[in-house]
Amino acid sequence: MSNSSGRFGIHGSQYIPETLMNAVLELETAYNTFKNDPDFREELSRLFNEYAGRPSRLYFAKKMTLDLGGAKIYLKREDLNHTGAHKINNVLGQALLAKKMGKTRLIAETGAGQHGVATATAAALLGMECVVYMGRVDMERQALNVYRMRLLGSEVRAVDSGTGTLKDAVSETFREWTNRIDDTHYCLGSVMGPHPFPTIVRDFQAVISSEIREQMLAVEGRLPDVVMACVGGGSNAIGSFYHFINDPAVRLIGCEAAGRGINTNETAATISTGSLGIFHGMKSYFCQDSYGQIAPVYSISAGLDYPGIGPEHAMLHDQGRAEYVPVTDEEAVQAFEYLSRMEGIIPAIESAHAVAHAIKIAPAMDPDRIIVITISGRGDKDCAAIARYRGEDIRE
Repeated sequence: MSNSSGRFGIHGSQYIPETLMNAVLELETAYNTFKNDPDFREELSRLFNEYAGRPSRLYFAKKMTLDLGGAKIYLKREDLNHTGAHKINNVLGQALLAKKMGKTRLIAETGAGQHGVATATAAALLGMECVVYMGRVDMERQALNVYRMRLLGSEVRAVDSGTGTLKDAVSETFREWTNRIDDTHYCLGSVMGPHPFPTIVRDFQAVISSEIREQMLAVEGRLPDVVMACVGGGSNAIGSFYHFINDPAVRLIGCEAAGRGINTNETAATISTGSLGIFHGMKSYFCQDSYGQIAPVYSISAGLDYPGIGPEHAMLHDQGRAEYVPVTDEEAVQAFEYLSRMEGIIPAIESAHAVAHAIKIAPAMDPDRIIVITISGRGDKDCAAIARYRGEDIRE
C-alpha cells in the first residue's frame, strides 16, 4: 500500500531532523530483513499464541443484535489479549525486532496507558530496560495503568509541556530518542510518525483483520458487510481494515472522538475538523488553528486524544475507501454502559466510540447483514473516569 518512501498517496514520508535519520534508516533496514525471516516470524507467532493469547475471539453479540433489531453484530475481542488491548500485537513485534537489532532499551509514549503497559510487559518478558512518557493529565485519569507500568519494572516520566496529553508524550519520546539512539528503540504505539513506523505498526496489527476474515468465513461462510473500529492515531482500525481493503463490498468505518462536538473547540475528530499538515514526522490531516499550529484537542478517551491520524487512514479517506465518523463523549459513554449491561462486556472507552456508531446504524440494516466491531481494549481502566463523568466520585 505504501511505496518505498513510505508515502500513502500524498501522506506519510519522513519529515524528521537529521539526527534521527540514521535511527529510522537502521530500523527500516532491520524490519525489511526480519519481516520475512522464518525464525523471526515463528518466534513472533509463538509469542502471539502462547503469551498474548491469540487468536482473539470473534463473539456473536446475540442480545445486542436482538435488542437493536437489525444487522447481526459480531465483536472482535482484542480486549481478551494479554494486557487487555490490541497494543500487545505491535509491541511484541517491535520489541522482538529491537532485540534482534541489539537494542537493550525501549522507550514509548502512551495516552490511555495501554501501549505503555504493553511495552512495559514486553520489556519485562525480554529483559529490556523501559521508559514510558505520559502526559501528566493522562497520568491522573489513568492512574491504574501508571501503577501497572511501574509494577512491571518500567519508569514512567510525566510530561508537563503543552496540554500534558498524548501529543506531548510523543514529542518528548522523539526528543529522548534523538539523544540516545545507540541502545534505544522507540516503540511507537500507533500507525503514525515517520516511515517506516506506519507500515511496521500496521503489519503487526494486521493480524486482527486476518483473523476476522478467517473467523467470519468459518462461522458465516462469507465476509462481513461492515468492519468498524475506533480511530485515534488508528492502529487497531488499520489492523481491522487491512485485509479487507481490496474487498470493496466490505464497508470500513473509523469512529473518531468528537469530544464535546465537532462544532466546538473541544474535539479530537481529525478527519471531520482537520486539515493537511506536517507533524510528528509525517504528512497527514491534523487539527490546527487559524495559524496552522497544532490545536489542543479533547476527548474523554485518553487513547483517542490525539490531533492527527495515521497517513494510511488519510489516504483511505481521500480515496473514499473508508468512512470516518465523529462520535461524542456522551454517545461513547452511553455505548460503554450499554455493552456492559447488554452483553456483560465492559469495553475500553476508546472502543465504545465504535460501539456507539454501530448502535446508530445497525437498526436500519437488514437482518442478513453483518457488522464486526473491534473491541480494541477492555474498560477496567476507564471505570473510575466514567463514574466521575456520571457524577460519582470513585477512586481506584
